[in-house]
Amino acid sequence: SSPLAWLRSRCYYLLIRLYFDPEFSVEEFTRGAKQAFSVVSQLLSQRKLDLLDGLVSSEVLNVLKEKISLLSDNHRDALAADIDAIMYTTEGDIRIYYNDDGTKFVSILMRFWYLNGANLPDEVPGETKVFQIVFGDESTKEKRHLLTANYEFQREFTEGAKPDWTITRIEHPRLLE
Repeated sequence: SSPLAWLRSRCYYLLIRLYFDPEFSVEEFTRGAKQAFSVVSQLLSQRKLDLLDGLVSSEVLNVLKEKISLLSDNHRDALAADIDAIMYTTEGDIRIYYNDDGTKFVSILMRFWYLNGANLPDEVPGETKVFQIVFGDESTKEKRHLLTANYEFQREFTEGAKPDWTITRIEHPRLLE
């Protein structure tokens, strides 16, 4: 990301620590987000959507049920991200907002790049090239795709609210469109 985006993110993290959660840690949040992304993406791939209740907002879950049912097996397999296959993680947009009733929320968009061995075509709908990485020599070569996903995590910081982060947006470009 750009230096300006990095600085902006650090300012938001400082505001979160000062006004919402003095124990907030960027590193701890990122570790938890990676773990949640891995678990949720694997459950999506396995069509175990009932196990996502509480982790994913009900609005997102309703949309996912329809989209997952329309995916081919290969595209559904490509959703799964093993935690060890996550190559890079960065934060995107960070928002702090209040509802009219005084409810306080923090929302953090996380971007993930992960390797997946699903059998995807070289070209996917939309004429976009899927990045491929080949491991090994000719006799043992293994092809993997470098895929991306965006997950938005939201937490309510109103007094008395549960201290849980909920996933409020899931995007797997060119897979869940």
